[in-house]
Amino acid sequence: MAQELEIKLSVAQADLDRAVSWLLGQPNTCESETLQLGNTYYDTPAGDLNRQKIALRIRKMGDRYIQTLKTRGEFVGGAHRRQEWEWPLIGTKLRMGLIADTPVGQSVNLAELRPVFETNFERRVVMIEQGETLIEVAIDSGEIVAGGEARPLNEIEFELKGGDAAALLTWARRLADEVPVFLNLVSKAEQGYFQAGLYKPAMNAGTDSELAVNDFLFQLSVSWLTGEPVPIHQDELGVIEQLADERGVRALYQHVTAALAEGRSVRELLSGRELGQLQLAIAAG
Repeated sequence: MAQELEIKLSVAQADLDRAVSWLLGQPNTCESETLQLGNTYYDTPAGDLNRQKIALRIRKMGDRYIQTLKTRGEFVGGAHRRQEWEWPLIGTKLRMGLIADTPVGQSVNLAELRPVFETNFERRVVMIEQGETLIEVAIDSGEIVAGGEARPLNEIEFELKGGDAAALLTWARRLADEVPVFLNLVSKAEQGYFQAGLYKPAMNAGTDSELAVNDFLFQLSVSWLTGEPVPIHQDELGVIEQLADERGVRALYQHVTAALAEGRSVRELLSGRELGQLQLAIAAG
């Protein structure tokens, strides 16, 4: 088992090439490889893995096959921290015995696991090396397929391979100054489950207490996924407003919250840079 620490940004397809060009124009970066990845995700008909925030997939990468099990983990300092198990396979058949040796094997009827959806995309890889810090940047462009329908998939992931975890947020914020980005707490798997009709996260219908940063960011991600407006009231945003003041981004906060108050969805805001810049400025709070 390994731990994965990454920041995932959703980016418009038209901006991916600009993002790569900017990254490769920076010191200490180089393009590593381009991969064609096909991924089949598995669950029971009742969605038992999804309910436990667990993703199980088989990935085809060239002539190699890898079985992977991931937990949703936690969101800390702007990044996802997850548990992850990986096993090389010979062929495309799911090996139940490998899962049986993990905590998942005790909580799910493995005999009921079936393919649920696919994610198929091209991945360009850029490596960033600064002293003892090594970051892998994966630029993904493709689609999520479920129920005979496809959903676009365009993401940039900064994953820490070694060194200073704070560098992830630093690089993400630098990129957000170059192209519009969206700090997305919804994983590829959750997008696939949504596309398959097995997952729909609940919107916050309004509370009497102030939202924590992670709650605010999650509500934005739900809006991005579902297309629904964010049901957040001004009196819930005291913590976010204070943090925006402390980080010197009050103008971004006012711009974004005014648009949300007008009922605009997150996807409508993604043509500008303000939303992503605000997210990344407050994410480490």
